Amino acid sequence: MENKQRREFLKKSLLGVSAAAFAPGIVSAATNSDLSGQQDLMYRTLGKTGLELPVISLGTSNVNNPNFIYSAMDSGIRLFTTSSYYREGNNEVMLGEVFKNRPRDSFYIATGSMPDGVDHQNGVFTKPEAADKFIADVEGGLKRMGLEYVDIIFLPFVAKRESVFFEPFLRMMEDFKKQGKTRFIGIASHSYTSEALRAAADTGIYDIAMPAYNFRKENTGEIEEAIAYAKNKGMGIVGMKSQAGGFWDKERTLPINSKATIKWVLQNENITTVLSGMSTVEQLNQNVTLMKDIKLSDQEMKDLRLTSAEHVPGLYCRQCRQCLSQCPGNYDIPTAMRSYMYAYGYQHFKHAKETLGYANIPKNVCENCTECTVNCAVGFDIKTKMQDIARLNSVPDEFLYV
Repeated sequence: MENKQRREFLKKSLLGVSAAAFAPGIVSAATNSDLSGQQDLMYRTLGKTGLELPVISLGTSNVNNPNFIYSAMDSGIRLFTTSSYYREGNNEVMLGEVFKNRPRDSFYIATGSMPDGVDHQNGVFTKPEAADKFIADVEGGLKRMGLEYVDIIFLPFVAKRESVFFEPFLRMMEDFKKQGKTRFIGIASHSYTSEALRAAADTGIYDIAMPAYNFRKENTGEIEEAIAYAKNKGMGIVGMKSQAGGFWDKERTLPINSKATIKWVLQNENITTVLSGMSTVEQLNQNVTLMKDIKLSDQEMKDLRLTSAEHVPGLYCRQCRQCLSQCPGNYDIPTAMRSYMYAYGYQHFKHAKETLGYANIPKNVCENCTECTVNCAVGFDIKTKMQDIARLNSVPDEFLYV
């Protein structure tokens, strides 16, 4: 009876989209991949690092099959990104099993951790002592991967200029490099992106920036100017969040053309490589083809609705933050909307719940408002989405695993 009730709960709840959604990324054991011909892949140079990279790299957060990593390597992928918080460090363990069988100069690895004390709503860091935990996480990751050093360490959730120049983290990142734990250091930014890019370039110590950049961004011109500013100061640029939610609708019946989204990003020649969260052989095949030809066709432009006056809100929050001053509850709407996208767009429920936790959204969110006063720039029904995603807080963590 208990099992039946649990199944019924899953069917009716936010997580009832698919039982397979709870499983880690499962792929075929494609060790004998027929993908070849790396010579004709497109490469770009990652700023002053001098690293020559194919225009697509692999974000490994959804991969738990080492055979997929082998196939990606054999297909020409050079840069792999991980983090100590991906599967509580088990992602690093899996990668370590692969790396020990490959020459160290045959791949590049980037890592990082989730910094404590991030004020997502205001875009600043608040805990100087959080550097100690970040250091321990990164050092633990090196051990889990069996590596003496990584090629890049990223500091995520860098936003306002104040966060870039936050002294404890700035010196921590500089020390990683001095101590030989990494060859290069970088920032990753989801919000206040233009400000973060310019500030990182102004520090004079950062080698790389990884901004959220896609066709759904409202202020692409401003971001592109900031990217060019950072590039002109020698920084390498890695694009992330290119998929813009993956679907136009929460029911996942209208997929966004993923090939077109990556091509759109790569039209910007200041972007060296796009981080793709692929986890299936089909996705890998598609991306290998794309790495040989990034021309954006008229049909792909139509697929992205770039040539249409039709407006579809989609699932991607632009993080413009215009909603914050409009909300009488002072809720961190942008962070909650990122959680909504992770849940419904990507079915990354664990990550969605973690992200929602940063927003501190109460169970009774929006109940005191009979009518929402927030006029979302994208067109989201904020109250409905906020109350929908808030239910995730009530789902036990055990439901987020196989």
